[in-house]
Parts: sequence; structure tokens; C-alpha cells
Amino acid sequence: MAEKPDGQVVRDIGKWEWSELWKKEDWWAIWLGFFILLAGIVLYFPQSGAVKSKLMSAEANYSQAAQRTDQFKTIAWYQLYDAKKKVKAKDIAAGKWMSTFSKKTHSWTANPLDAFFMSKEKADAKKAKAVAKYDRAKASAAEALALATAAETAAEAAGFSDAALNGQAKAAIGAWRDAHLAASNAKKKTKAAPYNQIGWLIFLGASFAVFFGIGMKAMGKDFGKFVVGFIFVFLVAVLAYLASSQATMKHYGIGYAAWAIFFGMLISNTVGTPKWAMPAVQTEYYIKTGLVLLGAKILFEKIITIGTAGIFVAWVVTPTVWFVTYWFGQKIVKMPSKRLNATICSDMSVCGVSAAIATAAACKAKKEELTLSVGLSLVFTSIMMILMPAVIKSTFPVDKQLILGGAWMGGTIDATGAVAAAGAFLGEKALYVAATIKMIQNVLIGVIAFFVALYFTTRVEAAETGHKVGAIEIWYRFPKFVLGFIGASIIFSLVYTSFNSQMGGMGPAMIDQGVIKGMSDLFRGWFFCLSFVSIGLATNFRELKEHLVGGKPFILYVFGQSFNLMLTLVVAYIMFYVVFPELTATI
Repeated sequence: MAEKPDGQVVRDIGKWEWSELWKKEDWWAIWLGFFILLAGIVLYFPQSGAVKSKLMSAEANYSQAAQRTDQFKTIAWYQLYDAKKKVKAKDIAAGKWMSTFSKKTHSWTANPLDAFFMSKEKADAKKAKAVAKYDRAKASAAEALALATAAETAAEAAGFSDAALNGQAKAAIGAWRDAHLAASNAKKKTKAAPYNQIGWLIFLGASFAVFFGIGMKAMGKDFGKFVVGFIFVFLVAVLAYLASSQATMKHYGIGYAAWAIFFGMLISNTVGTPKWAMPAVQTEYYIKTGLVLLGAKILFEKIITIGTAGIFVAWVVTPTVWFVTYWFGQKIVKMPSKRLNATICSDMSVCGVSAAIATAAACKAKKEELTLSVGLSLVFTSIMMILMPAVIKSTFPVDKQLILGGAWMGGTIDATGAVAAAGAFLGEKALYVAATIKMIQNVLIGVIAFFVALYFTTRVEAAETGHKVGAIEIWYRFPKFVLGFIGASIIFSLVYTSFNSQMGGMGPAMIDQGVIKGMSDLFRGWFFCLSFVSIGLATNFRELKEHLVGGKPFILYVFGQSFNLMLTLVVAYIMFYVVFPELTATI
């Protein structure tokens, strides 16, 4: 054994043992993640026959009129798309039960009790208000559809050969789609009904305690102490969701991650985190399980739909920004900790908190270094989510706001949820491009973690200890949960493609709207929240102080994000409007 300068102990010689498969945290993250995915398969795949029947019905109703021109997607094309999109495997009774079981706190405005309980009288009043708003949105969408129909009819009368008429039709259809999106969002709020979430939250918390407690027991930890501590961690997570579900907080995008860390740090730096709660403060255990679930969401066929342009923006710009920022941190800013440097680089260039935690695990960063990186990410994400749509709207040419703006936001805003929210502000097309770019970028979580582990094991730690590192030690240090992340992506990409090619385009209905949204996504948010709470509860401001001296982490993040913003914008423009303009025209 050898000791590093920062006090961490590392192995000189690694030795693989089969018992690690059930005694190590990374492997348990994989087993738990795949258990949830397998449960989703068992729950929804038997519905494939009914789903196929509904899709065939939609095809029969719309396909004859849904032919797409060479210039733009017609109204009928979108109507068929909407009809197929409504077919969801998760709409079965069991899927609705899972949604209720895993439900976070409800939205509220002035009374926080509304997040947990709502009487029939209040629900009826809320529904009436939502219906009135929906009626207005529906009327606007109908008016936009009428204008789009007239514009498309004029273009069709000219044989779709008049560029000016085609452009007018495309713009009118785009305006209708934005109005349709607003109406769809308004419609969701008309389903207000009485609820009492308290009992369900108790049930969910108890289930999570057992779910994660089994792994803790297998890893040699005390099951009882973990369960007792988990009650405290889960309650703080509920509090974080409560704060984030408040109307004003939702409007400004201050999500559960920021609140979870804030409440955790508030407790740890005032009254102190109770010692009996510490056995359940398991940052990496929760987040790694969530990241395995995230892997299933990254589907290669969906990535390919946006083409080489999007792949180039995500897979070339991102590593370029990472390397330049890391160099800047070491050579210019002279960051004292290479681990903090690497964690900030991944946080800022890849996808925020998820990438930061994966990288921190790969290079064995200190918990306070991870906390600092995550904190920077959350602050900048909130700012960029609000400012970037406004900047794009006011400065970009109208014909480039949706595609170029969406690609720019997707490649630079850290959190996936924030990307979707910012894209929706500009319109449906911007939302699609931004979310797809971010999904492509998320693939790099595992890739970056692998190379960071390789570099720190063979170069940084070898220099610190003076000992060469063998292949088995590299394998020992490699974050194994990345294998689960990558494996889930590959498996579900193949299944998604199989459903599309062999069963009439059923991939979105069975995978996206079944196993993913009807199972994986329901729990992934909770697991991330538990992780962020753990980060806060384990962090002391005094420990952060030494890393904030001179403002070097802040300078590094600002430089990296500024470089990221400029490079992503330039490359996105070149890819979408110079190299692949034909792709841009068909999105």
C-alpha cells in the first residue's frame, strides 16, 4: 500500500476477486439499475400487441395524407406524428400505478400543503382555471392551424415549386406547432384531481430504504443503521422537491438539485449532520444507480436521426473544450488540485452534475472538490437557462433561432432538464434539437470517465507514489458503473431498433413511453436527489475554503464555459448551415 500526498491510500498491486461483484458499490449500482430496467421490461413488453394495434390504427387514419414534401413536413405528417406519439405502453393501469407510487411533490403557489394534499373543492377550482387557460391556448392553436392550412394549400397549388410559398408554409406550420405545444402543455394541467401524497411518499421512502439497504447489507454495512439514517436523507430529499415545485421556483428553473444541496449544506454547517444519519449519506451509491438508468435513455437510433452535424457538435466540441480547459487550469490558472481541475472540466463541458460525479469517482476527487464543481454547475445552469433563450430570441436571425439556437443550448447548458426547458421557450423544433444534442453529449459520460481513470491511474498517481501501475490496477480503479451505463445504452438501443424495424415503428411507444418514462425516469430523479442531499450533508464550508482561495475554480469555470459557448456556436453554424444544409432543411 502507498499513501498519496492528499492522504488518500491507493493500491500498488490490484487483485481481482469475484466477490467484488456483490461486495462493491459500483457493481451494486449496476445490479439495482438493471433490476429496475428489467422490471420495466416485464411490465410493459407484454403490451406490445395492443400497442401495435393502436399504431396501425393511427397509420390507417392519417398515412394516406401524411406524405412529406421535399421542402417541409406537411400538416398531415405532423398529425400522424401526434397520433403515434399518443400511443404509450405506460398508459396501462400498472403504469399509472407506478407513476402514482413514484410521484414527487405536486406543484403549489402559496400553500406548501398543496404539494401533499388537495381537497376536491380546491382541485375543482384549479381544474376550472386550467380549463379556461387551455381553451384560450386551444383557440390560438386552431387559428394557427387554419393559417398553416391556407399557406400549405397555396404551396401545394404551385406544385411545391415556389420557394417563397414553400417558405411561408414552413413558417406557418412552425408557428402552428409552437401553438400546439403550448396547448398540449395547458391541457396537461386540466387533469387536476384530489390527492393525498403523504401515504405514497411514506411507502416510497420505505421501499427505497429496503432497495438500497439490501446492497448495503451485502457490502458488509449495518442494514438497520442504514434504514434509520435513510429516513433523514429521504425527508430532506422530499423537502428539496417541495421547494422546487413552488410556482416561482419552477418558473425560474431553480430545481431540486440546487435545493437538495442547499438544504443538506444548511444542516451540515449549522446543527450538523446527525451521526446516526451518516450511514445513509451515500452520494456515489445513489448517483451511480441513477446513471445506469440514464444509460438506457441514450438510444443510438435517435442520435442518428439528427445526423452527423449533431454528432460532430457534441463529440468533437466537447472533448476539445475539456482538454483546452484542463490545460488552462494547469498552465494558466495553476489549479493546485488536478482532480478538482478534471472534475470541473467534465462538469462544464459534458453534462453537469452526472459527468462531475462520474469523473470524481474516476480520479478519486475529494468530496469537497465534487461539491464545489457541482455548485458552480448549478449556478451557471440556472443563469444560462434563463439568459440564452432571451439572447437567441433578440440577436439571432429568425430563420436560425430554432436549429442553431437549439444546438447551441444543447451543447452548452449543463443539465438535461434545463436544456429541455430552455429549448421549449423557443419552440418545439428548438426543444427537439437541444434535447437531442444533449442526449448525444451524454454518451461521453462513460468515455470521459474511462480516460480520466486511465490518465490519473497511470500518470498522476504513478508520479505521486513513484510506483508503476499495472493493467489490473487500472481495471480495479476504473468506475465499474460506467459498464452498466454503456451496457444499458447498447442493450436498449438494440431493442429500440428491433421494435422499429420488425414491429412497425414501435420503439418510441414501447421504449421511450414504456420502460424509460414508465419506469426508469420515475426513479432516476429520486436517486439523483438523494445523491445531491448526501453531497450537502457531507460538506462543510471550512473544507471548501481552501479550494476557493484566489477564486481559481470560478475563473476556470468561466473560461471553460465562455470557450464552450463560442466554439459550440461556431461549430453548430458550420455543421448545420455550411456542411449539412440539407439536413437542417429536413429537421
